[in-house]
Amino acid sequence: MTDLSGTGPLAGIRVLDLSSVVMGPYAARLLADQGAEVLKVEPPEGDVLRRAGQGGAMFAHLNRGKRAVALDLKSPAGRAALRRLAAGADVLLHNMRADAATRLGLRREALREANPRLIVASAVGYGSGGPYAARPAYDDLIQAASGLAEIMGRVSPDGEPRYVPLTLSDRVVGIQLAQAVTAALLARERGAEPAEIEVPMFETFAEFVLGDHLGGLSFDPPRGDPHYPRLMTPQRRPYRTRDGHVAVLLYNDAHWRRFFRAAGREAEMEADPRLRDHAGRTADFGHAYGRVGEILAGRTTAEWLDLLCALDIPAAPVNGVAALLEDPHLRAVGFWREVPLPGGGTLRSTAPVGRWDGAEGPALHPPPALPDADPEEAAWTSR
Repeated sequence: MTDLSGTGPLAGIRVLDLSSVVMGPYAARLLADQGAEVLKVEPPEGDVLRRAGQGGAMFAHLNRGKRAVALDLKSPAGRAALRRLAAGADVLLHNMRADAATRLGLRREALREANPRLIVASAVGYGSGGPYAARPAYDDLIQAASGLAEIMGRVSPDGEPRYVPLTLSDRVVGIQLAQAVTAALLARERGAEPAEIEVPMFETFAEFVLGDHLGGLSFDPPRGDPHYPRLMTPQRRPYRTRDGHVAVLLYNDAHWRRFFRAAGREAEMEADPRLRDHAGRTADFGHAYGRVGEILAGRTTAEWLDLLCALDIPAAPVNGVAALLEDPHLRAVGFWREVPLPGGGTLRSTAPVGRWDGAEGPALHPPPALPDADPEEAAWTSR
């Protein structure tokens, strides 16, 4: 078997990843990117994301750098193999509901005898103790329940609630889960009792949304309405130019003055109280952003990007996904990695985020093939 024990800040840490689909696998992959040895435990039929189309692209990105074993945890042999693996692990991570985890013996109390140093981390849909705890949860449902889909409807042309076209809550909660695991590892090294961690999707993502949008309802009595006004104006979007679109954010007074001066509209800005200062713009972002949009429509995207960059005004192109493959900055910083695949071809993947002492992070390994379900073959590599 390939030894994927790596270098990086988590080198030497072993993670049993019993999660599936996006949230848990993303958390475990972040740990692998930082050097942890991650062993993905799948049912005999494999993670459902292996069959999600597009050549298994999402599975490949979420599970690169891991090894895999296939175990039937409903069988005594499968559960016994899992206990052997848990005995050599630092972390066991899963995204099962509490009842299922208890039935399969995945709670920390059930595994304490096998490994008293084991940290058990679970990502659940809704926190235990609440009335929703037994409900299933998926990204779309959490975007809706957290208020995000309704907020999106407020700024969409037809007013209909809609989802952000990303597995956004899965990934936000996955990051929180990975952070909780690293905090638990640090606490254990400082002598604390190894923890059983629960990170709920609904509560975690609701906090993420409300951080921007609770607004005046943060106080009792309320000091205003919910929703951050700048984010809610329909004019907050990429602006049309003569030949396309451009993203521009005039954030402070200096940006606004430089922009209107460059456009030959400085007198207009000074004469309009809705443009002249931050308080006036905040009171009517729709008007302020609308005027910016009218001005930007008069030149090409390239002309604006050159001018705004020279004036140190925040601006960016509106890229399609394919354009990122050739983006000069991403290429210069080594963002893209080519990972050879065992059956031929390569996986175009992204580098681990962050650098330690300037190092680019561990080498990337391909996603694992699904092995035959053989409990006797389930083992860690040597350290």
